[in-house]
Amino acid sequence: MTTKTPRARLTVQTNGGKLKDTKKARLIQLLSAKAGADVAEISGRLDWQPHTNRAAITGLKKAGYEVMTEKPDPDKPTRYRITGKPEPESVTSSAPEPAHAG
Repeated sequence: MTTKTPRARLTVQTNGGKLKDTKKARLIQLLSAKAGADVAEISGRLDWQPHTNRAAITGLKKAGYEVMTEKPDPDKPTRYRITGKPEPESVTSSAPEPAHAG
């Protein structure tokens, strides 16, 4: 029988002020490191399959994160790194006020 080692909990503050400990938050932390992370590192830390890693990275891109892909050497795996984060949603709308008929 194998036992899993407990993972360090990661808490991330959200716009609402609540703290979350999610695999998405852990992925963001991994990819925010200066060296980023490769699929094997992500799989090992999050217990995900490689296709799940790639789908989650795509989800981050769709959410507005800028993710750089690097292949430093043909013999080394592709590394992913967050280079830009999405802008927080503004409270006020930038849409013009509708004209009143009158």
